Amino acid sequence: MILEVKKLVKRYDDFIAVDNINLSIEEGEIFGLLGPNGAGKTTTINTLIGMTKIDSGEIQIFGMDMKKYERDIKKFIGIVPQDIAVYEDLTAYENLCYFGRLYGLRGKELQYRVDRALEFTGLLDRKKDYPKKFSGGMKRRLNIACAIVHHPKLIIMDEPTVGIDPQSRNHILQSIKKLNEMGATIIYTSHYMEEVEELCTKIVIIDKGRVIAKGTKEELKDLVEINEKIDMELSSVNYTIVDNIKNLHEVTDCSINGNRLTVISKKQSNIVGKIINIVLAANSEIISLNVNKPTLESVFLTLTGRKLRE
Repeated sequence: MILEVKKLVKRYDDFIAVDNINLSIEEGEIFGLLGPNGAGKTTTINTLIGMTKIDSGEIQIFGMDMKKYERDIKKFIGIVPQDIAVYEDLTAYENLCYFGRLYGLRGKELQYRVDRALEFTGLLDRKKDYPKKFSGGMKRRLNIACAIVHHPKLIIMDEPTVGIDPQSRNHILQSIKKLNEMGATIIYTSHYMEEVEELCTKIVIIDKGRVIAKGTKEELKDLVEINEKIDMELSSVNYTIVDNIKNLHEVTDCSINGNRLTVISKKQSNIVGKIINIVLAANSEIISLNVNKPTLESVFLTLTGRKLRE
């Protein structure tokens, strides 16, 4: 177990920001930490890196108690904060040297690690440039380079793709996958649900300081009863087709609008084949067909009552 949190509580006067949270993260996971704004994500992360002192509970990282071994634990953690944390008056190379020295790197080992981190993030050819010349996406990549220069076992990434272009976002997402393949365990927060769907092997949703759901994305989708919607455009539609589709026990509703047919069915019903057979038996042709399956976004909305980006 890389990280284990038990009954974590953090209060600010009468406000409980983190309310008896329990987390466990296995080595090699990309662990998604999701929640609406104000849910307690940032406070939870700050307790994990020692920036915020807890009121009660336990935090164990690499099998060590955070209260007793905070200094030792921090040597093996990399932090990619939401707000870019680089020095504008230092070159990219000098930024990495600075952060590398904070983690005890010196001499040729420091130079080697700096070059490799810059190469990994695609910034080696810009090592002598200052961040003020960088685009937003390049600054984000420099932020990541600073966080991984010491080869951390655990990397915490808080909104690492905020406010950047699609090309830079894709570069960062691919980098995260490579870091994981190289052995890093990653805690990931994002307001982009598609990133979480693509990256995370395990997900926890928190709201109002509490864990309200956890599991793989497939397990989370099974937690709530969300229907599938099938949209079809046909060469012709009649009420015989509608009635026959409504008679299928998996179907909860079927409606027509012109030549368009909309079917609402129970999730994972594998009903598309039956619907196609009914349409073809009525001598109609399918012009287009689209199946809208439950998404992590719809699960999140059902559980919290809010969209992730609200």
